[in-house]
Amino acid sequence: MSESKGFQLGTIGALSLSVVSSVSIVICNKALISTLGFTFATTLTSWHLLVTFCSLHVALWMKLFEHKPFDATAVMGFGILNGISIGLLNLSLGFNSVGFYQMTKLAIIPCTVLLETLFFRKQFSKSVQGSLLILLVGVGIATVTDLQLNALGSILSLLAVVTTCVAQIMTNTIQKKFKVSSTQLLYQSCPYQAITLFVIGPFLDGLLTNQNVFAFKYTPQVLFFIVLSCLISVSVNFSTFLVIGKTSPVTYQVLGHLKTCLVLAFGYVLLHDPFSWRNILGILIAVIGMVLYSYYCTVESQQKANEVTTQMAQPKESETDPLISVENGATILGDGVVAKGPAWSSNKDLHA
Repeated sequence: MSESKGFQLGTIGALSLSVVSSVSIVICNKALISTLGFTFATTLTSWHLLVTFCSLHVALWMKLFEHKPFDATAVMGFGILNGISIGLLNLSLGFNSVGFYQMTKLAIIPCTVLLETLFFRKQFSKSVQGSLLILLVGVGIATVTDLQLNALGSILSLLAVVTTCVAQIMTNTIQKKFKVSSTQLLYQSCPYQAITLFVIGPFLDGLLTNQNVFAFKYTPQVLFFIVLSCLISVSVNFSTFLVIGKTSPVTYQVLGHLKTCLVLAFGYVLLHDPFSWRNILGILIAVIGMVLYSYYCTVESQQKANEVTTQMAQPKESETDPLISVENGATILGDGVVAKGPAWSSNKDLHA
C-alpha cells in the first residue's frame, strides 16, 4: 500500500510540475514572440534542448542520477524522431490556419489510441473512450475557429500527428523496455533532438517568417526572455518524460489539453486576451471530460490492483500440502510434486 501511495504522489507531482512549467513557458514565449518579435520557434526549441542537456550533465556530475547507457540505435532514432515531430508541428502551424492547427493537435489523442490498440493490443474501455470524446469536443469548441484547408498543410499535419504519436508512445515503451528513468532517457536523447532542431531550425524559421535568426537584433530584454524560456524548458522537458513514463501517452495528451484551457484562462486574466462565451463553454465541457477520464482511469487502475492482489493471495500449486492433497485424492509424483489441475488461470492485464 505504501508503494502504491508513493507512486500516486509521484504521479500527482509529475502532473503538477508539467502543468505549472508548461503554462509558465507559454506565457514567457508569448511575450517573447508576440511582444518582442522573436518568431524563431524551432531554433528556440533547439536552444531549450541544449540547455536541458547541459543542466542534466551538471546533475549527473553532482551524482543526482545514474547514467545508464542502453541501445544506442534506439536512442538515436528516438531523439531524431522527436526533433522531426517538433519541426513538423511548427510547419503545420505555419502552413495552416490556427483553427486547423488546433484540429491537428486534437487528432493526436485518437491517433495514439488507434496505434496503441493496433500494435500494443491495449484496450480502452467504453467509459474512457466516452470521456476522451467529451474532452475533445470541449477543447474543439474552445479553440477551433476557422478551418481553412490546403493540400500541403494537410500533408504536413498528418505527418506531424503520426510522428508525435509514435514519439510519445516510444517515450513510454523505451522507459519500460530498458528499465530506464525519465531523466536517463532525456539525458541520452537530448543531444540528438537538439542537433536535429539546430540544423533544421534556422531553415524552417526562415521559411515561415522570411527572417534570419542570426540577423535578429538581440536586445537585453530579448536575451532575458530567451534565457528565462530556456530555464523553464528544463522543467518542461523533464516533466514531459516523467508524466509519459508514469502514466501513458494518452494521459499526457489529456494533460496537454488541460494546459491549453489554462493558457486561455490566464491569457484572459493576465494579458486581457479576447474571451467569449464559446471559450467558456468549451473549457467547461473539456474540464468535465478530464474529470471523467481521471475518474474512470482511477477506478480501472484500482480494479486491476485488486485483481493482482487477489491472484497473489491464492496459494501456488507448489505450496500445497502433500498430505492434504492425498486426502483430497491427488496423485503424488516423485520428490513430493503433486500432479493436479491448475486451480486458476492467470488473467491478462487489464489495460486502462
